[in-house]
Amino acid sequence: MQLELSEEDEAFRAQMREFFTTQVPEEIRTAVIEGRELTKEQMVRSAQILNDAGLAVPHWPEEHGGRGWSDLERHLWFEEMQAAGVPAPLAFNASMIGPVLAHFGTEEQKREFLPRTASLEIWWSQGFSEPDAGSDLASLRTSAVRDGDDWVVNGQKTWTTLGQHGDWIFTLVRTDPEVKKQAGISMLLIDMTSPGVEVRPIQLIDGGHEVNEVWFTDVRVPARNLVGELNGGWTIAKFLLGNERVGVAPVGATKRTLAHAKELAADVVAEDPLLRARIAELENELLALELTALRVAAHSTGGEPHPASSVLKLKGSELQQAVSELVVDLAGPGSLASGAGDDSDLEGWARRATPVYLNLRKASIYGGSNEVQRQIISRTILGL
Repeated sequence: MQLELSEEDEAFRAQMREFFTTQVPEEIRTAVIEGRELTKEQMVRSAQILNDAGLAVPHWPEEHGGRGWSDLERHLWFEEMQAAGVPAPLAFNASMIGPVLAHFGTEEQKREFLPRTASLEIWWSQGFSEPDAGSDLASLRTSAVRDGDDWVVNGQKTWTTLGQHGDWIFTLVRTDPEVKKQAGISMLLIDMTSPGVEVRPIQLIDGGHEVNEVWFTDVRVPARNLVGELNGGWTIAKFLLGNERVGVAPVGATKRTLAHAKELAADVVAEDPLLRARIAELENELLALELTALRVAAHSTGGEPHPASSVLKLKGSELQQAVSELVVDLAGPGSLASGAGDDSDLEGWARRATPVYLNLRKASIYGGSNEVQRQIISRTILGL
């Protein structure tokens, strides 16, 4: 089964493909395809190329840089971007705080933040999870107390992805401890250079530094940096997490990884019928996921995520992990040489296979753990 596109949609796909493969520097795209870590400068450069061409945030309202595209056009844009190895726009900017500010922000906040958010002039971090409030996000304890024209914030956030690069952080804080836990939460925008903000690295099992702890000690935040209504943060969080769960099922990137693995290990694949069947099953499941992504995108409107976004997040993370495990198996013993340098006789993709596999263990946790997603599916879709 294949998607059949109209001539106009095929022309649109070709336009996106030509742009992504000719305008974004090859060294950046090659690094993505080979699974190498990008620098902050490479991420910003790619984002600014997209933004200058009006291709960074096409899903935003048109008055803030959006393109007014159909859901299918947005899907093709993202699919071709991933297929070409172009870094996706930073999710914290493009898919999380950007849409939140466009929907809930004041006019002053929109003017101040949205243009610089689209261009990655501001690198946003996400301050949601805490040591005792990850999947149970409503149990967060970071507090914000009003003091004159400021909020004074104290507490800790954890698993702050790429927080070492962050300029600002959008943060859920408890502003009313007396009401039930969902009702007393607000969202604040916090400058990460503010006195009292400390970022501490967390080393992951793949050896990398991707996530962090962020500590707030008597951090003063201007009252104008409150997003939406006081104690309305839970509504905003649900809006944001609906977008996040769509974004954590990178169909195009997973398809690209699978296709690249088939090319790299063509001889092994050709000789093993069970391996070919395993690959065919993954390709079929990725097609089903792609169709689900289209349905979710078409119905996630009005600030309420489509319930199937949980299906997308659940299956998307499982397929990411399954493909990474396949790459480890294709690499064989060479996949264990993750500490080898560039002068090693082993191919780079084989040396990177295990670190990528280990890193993607997180995919079933972030954006709401897969166990939580199954509960959501059972209640909102199956009615159990």
